[in-house]
Amino acid sequence: MKHIVIVGNGISGITAARHIRKLSNHKITIISSETKHFFSRTALMYIYMGHLKYEHTKPYEDFFWKKNRIDLVFDHVTKINPGSRSVQLANGPSVQYDVLVIASGSKSNKFGWAGQDLEGVQGLYSYPDLEMMEKNSKGISRAVIVGGGLIGIEMAEMLQSRNIPVTFLVREPEFWSVVLPLQDANFISRHIRSHGIDLKLNTELKEIKGTGAGKVKAILTNKNDLVECQFVGLAVGVSPNIEFLKNSGIETAKGILVDPYLQTNLPDVYAIGDCVERSYELPGRKSIEQVWYTGRMMGEVLAQTICGNPTKYEPGPWFNSAKFFDIEYQTYGNVPNVPTTDEANFYWEHASGKKAMHFVWNRRSKTFLGINTFGIRLRHEFFDRWLRGQKDIQFVMENLSKTNFDPEFYHRHEMEIVNAFYTQHPSIKAA
Repeated sequence: MKHIVIVGNGISGITAARHIRKLSNHKITIISSETKHFFSRTALMYIYMGHLKYEHTKPYEDFFWKKNRIDLVFDHVTKINPGSRSVQLANGPSVQYDVLVIASGSKSNKFGWAGQDLEGVQGLYSYPDLEMMEKNSKGISRAVIVGGGLIGIEMAEMLQSRNIPVTFLVREPEFWSVVLPLQDANFISRHIRSHGIDLKLNTELKEIKGTGAGKVKAILTNKNDLVECQFVGLAVGVSPNIEFLKNSGIETAKGILVDPYLQTNLPDVYAIGDCVERSYELPGRKSIEQVWYTGRMMGEVLAQTICGNPTKYEPGPWFNSAKFFDIEYQTYGNVPNVPTTDEANFYWEHASGKKAMHFVWNRRSKTFLGINTFGIRLRHEFFDRWLRGQKDIQFVMENLSKTNFDPEFYHRHEMEIVNAFYTQHPSIKAA
């Protein structure tokens, strides 16, 4: 029987532990200083908005861990010692391991702005961040959010739910246009403004100004606009949380470098989740992917390897989902923000301005490459199968109605979408 030590109790570490327990009698210890028990990180915003209590975000009862012989240690790992096969804790004795799994997640980015450490300035990634936001946003008259990504839009919705006016600084020409094509990004920018958010595009943070008591009182933009505020949300991305690995001998770049089996350069040391950077290529996938489902998949795969069934991490075609206020977003395959000369695309938007789709395919072979959908839910299994099978764009259009996952009484728009497609691309004839 081996001792498996897992650093981090997010979705990747917990999934690994659960599946190792299903497959073996190994001793399992999970170490985390964020919370005593696993919770759903994607539900943080709903705790703040009053839709859920913290205890509602825990998928398992507190007795689950003891019942399944998974030991929980509430402490912070300060150092990894591969030579002695141990991890050093901030407040407790070192813990010996036979197999080490690093699932340390991400941390919010900061870029050295003057005033970034003032009280009232923070990111939003962890549960302690949520508790800090609860404290920092009480009784304030305006908040500023810096950065046009998914965490930023969540913070905007959270603050607005408490009737706190929000100014949103986005350095790109449209919201999230570093990821979304310009039409899609403009669609979301308009939607953000329709919710009363003061969205300032092509605008960067220059300085955060404080009071004499060390609290934030205003921000200054690169256009020398002064915005008075008592809260600044830094939503300029996250990066792998790996500082504690310094001098450990574990190879890192932006994240912890792993092979197809999620092993580091050291024997019996693995890494999964947000802290990982793949050292090998996967078609259509980035080397660092900090999303919930990839962490879960890594945990399942690694459990197989640790329990004697070596299994490669092969996540298949890219997909993701998010929410922009009341518009749901899904993406399947690859829809680049700037198409290449080999790619053709088709954008459809409903007259209401609340629904849109964007299709991309190879100009020569007509092979379907990806889709963004806003306000219309689609079935993942169809697009996963079509992308793997390299179906062409005509096949996708002729079968689009099969993919709709909206409730029964929602309006359907497939006929309108397909007709608009063939009007714009008459050379691609319907079967």
